[in-house]
Amino acid sequence: MYQNLFEQYRLNDSITLNNRFMMAPLTRCMADADLVPTDAMLAYYARRAEAGLIISEATIIRPDGQGYPNTPGIFTQTQIAGWRRVTDAVHEKGGKIFAQLWHTGRVAHPHFFNGEHVLAPSAVGVEGTVPRMRELSYQTPKAASTAEIAELVRDYAKAAENAIEAGFDGVEIHGANGYLIDQFLHYDSNRREDEYGQTPENMSRFALEVVDATIAAIGADRTALRLSPGAYFNMSADPRDRQVFDYLLAELGSRRLAYLHEGMFDDNMHFDFLDGRVSDYMRRHYQGNLVGVGGYSPETAADAIAAGRFDLVAIGRPFIANPDYIAKVRSGESLQDYSDEMLATLD
Repeated sequence: MYQNLFEQYRLNDSITLNNRFMMAPLTRCMADADLVPTDAMLAYYARRAEAGLIISEATIIRPDGQGYPNTPGIFTQTQIAGWRRVTDAVHEKGGKIFAQLWHTGRVAHPHFFNGEHVLAPSAVGVEGTVPRMRELSYQTPKAASTAEIAELVRDYAKAAENAIEAGFDGVEIHGANGYLIDQFLHYDSNRREDEYGQTPENMSRFALEVVDATIAAIGADRTALRLSPGAYFNMSADPRDRQVFDYLLAELGSRRLAYLHEGMFDDNMHFDFLDGRVSDYMRRHYQGNLVGVGGYSPETAADAIAAGRFDLVAIGRPFIANPDYIAKVRSGESLQDYSDEMLATLD
């Protein structure tokens, strides 16, 4: 059953996966006070090592990137050492794991880093309060200067080097879901009038600079990217966004990334300006390794892969509910349903 999902998949000359399942990045807010992975996190990831590839929970590249409590970092030696214990445990079980590199941009909060401001493409804030800490309201961000943008690019590359030092098999740059890189890619959040705004080429510049710096640091074969062409999370869609992603995807096609990962919570969502689903739009414009995500069951994922809509599937909440998700799907055993109560512990 679902035989195509259990085939080995060769990402490139360096990395072959045991199957086409990925464990999606899942923010759990369970790191310690120093944002270091804990023993519980080690056990949590090791129990899921049968996935073809684990993508870690989003991991902060530097202090001012934090927007949620107890999300792990990868910018101190203690954090690197903590992650090394996790990656060793996953590798001992025969698995592979990428670190997802994260800066939350305008949804960061100074509370977490004792800062004066948060950085974003433009001084355009979001409404609301910080999840899990509703007493904190979002701040109007500071538009990053070109010098600060250059520093951010260097910090992404350094975080990628730190991830390799920590034993990760590669990194996934988080360029999706309304966070910093994604904020540069949408007209709703990017109001700049310099070389990082107004045109598809300019609005794609930061994302491509981060990708290129990461490739220079650790190699294209170990560099992946997550994107959300359909604005839907902490921002409003603009039909002009289509031109930005048309340009960006064409540029990415020449960079031979390990994979490109769709950033959607529900891939059944349709966007008129993308002519349908995000995954189908990305496949039309990108021919490298493509990861679909967003509510797929083993059956619908197997059908989508057989139809060539994408090459691998990322599974999120079912992996929280079922640490042995791969074994259950392989044997045809029923899956336990996810519930929000499961977020209280790392099982």
